[in-house]
Amino acid sequence: MNPTHARTALTLPRRLRRLRGSEAMRALVRETRLSPDSFVLPLFVCEGAGVRREVASMPGVFNLSVDETVREVESAQREGIRSVLLFGLPGYKDAVGSAAYDPDAPVQSAVRAIKRACPDVLVMTDVCLCEYTDHGHCGVLIKDEIANDPTVEQLVRAAVSHAAAGADLVAPSDMMDGRVGAIRQALDEGGFERTGIMSYAAKYSSAFYGPFRDAAGSYPQFGDRKTHQMDPANGREALREVEQDIAEGADIVMVKPALPYLDVIARVKDRFGYPTAAYHVSGEYAMLKAAAANGWLDERRAMLESLTAIRRAGADFIITYYARDAARALL
Repeated sequence: MNPTHARTALTLPRRLRRLRGSEAMRALVRETRLSPDSFVLPLFVCEGAGVRREVASMPGVFNLSVDETVREVESAQREGIRSVLLFGLPGYKDAVGSAAYDPDAPVQSAVRAIKRACPDVLVMTDVCLCEYTDHGHCGVLIKDEIANDPTVEQLVRAAVSHAAAGADLVAPSDMMDGRVGAIRQALDEGGFERTGIMSYAAKYSSAFYGPFRDAAGSYPQFGDRKTHQMDPANGREALREVEQDIAEGADIVMVKPALPYLDVIARVKDRFGYPTAAYHVSGEYAMLKAAAANGWLDERRAMLESLTAIRRAGADFIITYYARDAARALL
């Protein structure tokens, strides 16, 4: 008998390429999918009117006055973006970041304006003090060290003021111990039990934040943030941070940055099965922009590949400065 004729389906080589032969076939069996409603657009809100000032290190990203912020949100909504994350650029700064809870500050004003113009858009607000302190650190300083509990008190005030303005989710990004529980308690006691908390649960002390600090004017005047943001070498510690924030009442947990920490995203999602966000941060965005400007890569392909990798790792949604570009690319 001819040995070739004796082969069965079990012994024939598998032709895995059969499922890659056309775009229709590839789309049919695709495991990970992107959609505009899985993106959150970060926006930097500043004082004034008619302000649209491009950030030098982040092409296509702007500091926006409240009126321009509303226009940006309206345009993004037409492209399928349904969620935004607001950062504030206050008109004044002091040692304790008191502008963070000024009801007329840029973030609070923008929340109210967005909710009037685009009531169906989900509005998230960053809760931290680094944009609001004159020293640029994320909290209240005592003898040049960030004091955890006094900082939490200020964060609570900021979070409650955002909720009062109409924010759907407040997002503490400071990495102080106990801040999620304190914010949850204050929100509930203030009648804002429907306001959710998206915790920056595993936020690493990363070199990829540089362009953000350019955009937000939040460079520390001395030292660094290694005493509260996580050591990039640690993975198991991230699980402890996430577990604690869930126990304190976080509704969503986040890993930041995204691409250098895909393993952490996967471990968090696998361990907890909790709604998980990833922040595709300013440095990740700026690197792709710079490489594309030099003709070193195809920006559209690199953008979509990067975002797909983050989703594939386990992120339910992605905060990214590419949100609008990616949404248009997916049309």
